[in-house]
Amino acid sequence: MKFKQSDAQNQRIEQITTSHLVIGIDMAKETHVAQATNFRGIVVSKRHLSFSNSIEGFTKLSRWLAELQQKHRLNELIIGMEPTGHYWFNLANWLLDKGLHVVMVNPATTKRNKENRDNSPSKNDPKDALVIADAVSRGFYYEYKRQSLVFQRLRTMMSDREFWVSNSVRLQNRIVRWLDIRFPEYPSVFKDWTCKRSLATLKTFPCPRDLETYTVTDVIDSWRVHMQRAGGSTGTEKAALLIARAKNSVGERAAVEEAKADLQRLIEEYERVSSMLEEIEKEIENLLSEIPMAEQLRTIKGLGRIFTAAILAGTGDLRQYAHGRQVLRKAGLNLAESTSGKRKGRIVLSKRGDSALRKYLYLATVQLVWNNPVFRHLHEHNVQEKKMKKQQSIFKLIGKLARILVGIVQRGEQFTPEKTVHTWAEAA
Repeated sequence: MKFKQSDAQNQRIEQITTSHLVIGIDMAKETHVAQATNFRGIVVSKRHLSFSNSIEGFTKLSRWLAELQQKHRLNELIIGMEPTGHYWFNLANWLLDKGLHVVMVNPATTKRNKENRDNSPSKNDPKDALVIADAVSRGFYYEYKRQSLVFQRLRTMMSDREFWVSNSVRLQNRIVRWLDIRFPEYPSVFKDWTCKRSLATLKTFPCPRDLETYTVTDVIDSWRVHMQRAGGSTGTEKAALLIARAKNSVGERAAVEEAKADLQRLIEEYERVSSMLEEIEKEIENLLSEIPMAEQLRTIKGLGRIFTAAILAGTGDLRQYAHGRQVLRKAGLNLAESTSGKRKGRIVLSKRGDSALRKYLYLATVQLVWNNPVFRHLHEHNVQEKKMKKQQSIFKLIGKLARILVGIVQRGEQFTPEKTVHTWAEAA
């Protein structure tokens, strides 16, 4: 594979003309720093500009830009910045609202070009801003475009869900740890500790010692406080097994009251977060009904609402993509190779992109391999006929999924298994 400068980068370089004032901005929480160069990367300002992350600071930047354009007779303007954390968001949108051309520079590009200006590894805000401006003048940037409101809402809701899912997982791990210490035999009674009967048990008598004097009838009666169908053959069997395991438990018995209070708080918080997640997912479902292309994606069997929402939250409007490769690049799923001389390097994923989108494209593909006959057939063909490793096949199918997503949205079609298999057979 030979290195070739992309057509897209050539086009970006051609867009920077002699009439351009190129601005690089280093973002921070409170104070941003801007540097200005011409199209050749030559600094045109006497010194950098520091301005606050406020409307007064933004206005100061606007006046500085106007003065530089007038002084150097540069009627075109392009402003580059790193998407550092969330600090860039407000300024970028404010500049867009002013009708200015805003672009983004990958932080990895800035990091690798720090020594190009002065052959020194030194780092400071004015230098970083200058490196960003230099990268923009050489075409190493991508356009920043604000998504329509419905996709912004979806992205916000999915980010919110991701946060609470992480909290839920932490709470579950903490509860499992508690059971491993206090009642290690518990999983032999309830394989899923989150089921209703298990939660009723943990609320009423979490420690083995609490069950030593209880009968089967007592246990079932206590369950009825928290659930409707507590008895029956299943309830009786579970209650008897629970008492038997409790009497022979090797769990820790010290500081019992403190441990029970800890578990009670954990269970209450877990149920609160679970209830919150249910509400968020209902809101996501309602929002997806406002996005016509979501219904197209849902025609792919196995691609549920959460996967659909996560993909659209990461990609935005799929009509803006010409090919599935652009989706892969946005997710950091494009391939990168390190080869030099006689050394043949490994081909790996670049991982330069949206990590959440990368995660959900992977999980969605695994889900489709399990539940969608077309993807299962393709996976089996890759593994059995082409002798690919299973993981290698999964990543190949992620590319297939990306092309399908862009294709059906661009053509306004629904997913057609027969057409997909036919296209794949011709390619094979």
